[in-house]
Amino acid sequence: MQGFVSLPFPNPSEKKDILDMNHGKFFVAAASSLLVTGAATAGAFQSLSMELFNTSDQGKSYRLFANLEIGARVDAVFADVRGDISISAANGASFYHNANGGPTSQDINSNFFPFVPSMEWDSYVSIGALYQNGAPFGENSFASVGIDWDQWESGGDIFSSQGLWNTGPDHVMGEEVGGQVFLGQFTMVGGVGDVSDVVGHLNIFGKDADGNTWEEIGVTWMESTTPAVPGVGALAPLACIGLVRRRRRG
Repeated sequence: MQGFVSLPFPNPSEKKDILDMNHGKFFVAAASSLLVTGAATAGAFQSLSMELFNTSDQGKSYRLFANLEIGARVDAVFADVRGDISISAANGASFYHNANGGPTSQDINSNFFPFVPSMEWDSYVSIGALYQNGAPFGENSFASVGIDWDQWESGGDIFSSQGLWNTGPDHVMGEEVGGQVFLGQFTMVGGVGDVSDVVGHLNIFGKDADGNTWEEIGVTWMESTTPAVPGVGALAPLACIGLVRRRRRG
């Protein structure tokens, strides 16, 4: 979704209907803000973690997760006056971008992995859903506004001071699976070869197991020792191969 929505939210305690997405309206209902830096917190949100998922010719692929209490969910990653969205490469590293992919999970057609294996290790963001087909949830309701994805595609950073990416507020893809919600994959070329090659911070909004809203401002991740696991690209392809929605530089 292209366009721009007027943010920030001047009164965080006031519920704001800020935009109407394809799968319903996204509401921001903020409780008290809390600055966290990679550490566990009480409540629905516990931490962010950046975990090594795969090592390939394209680089080291890390996956970013929000770690939540059981039954909680993520509705949006957002930027406002209290904090921006910033994800960038460090230590001389750069993000790997595949010409057949795109900046979000809606651009990642897993049916192409057998034909273009390197596409699986594209760098992209999401909430919950891994790919265009919505796996493992069956539908992808990802939407974004106010974020210059072309800047990232051209070798820059992900940055926004007034924008967000989100899913429908009641869509299953925002729900935790095993206490985690997938937020993005970042394949790094060069650098020192560990998670410090990816730096940044986010603001996150969601609901707890009882449906109460929560938000975290300025959260970041710390190094995880979680070992790489087999690629999720082993999921069975869909019966019909869809069209690649965008091309970008390899």
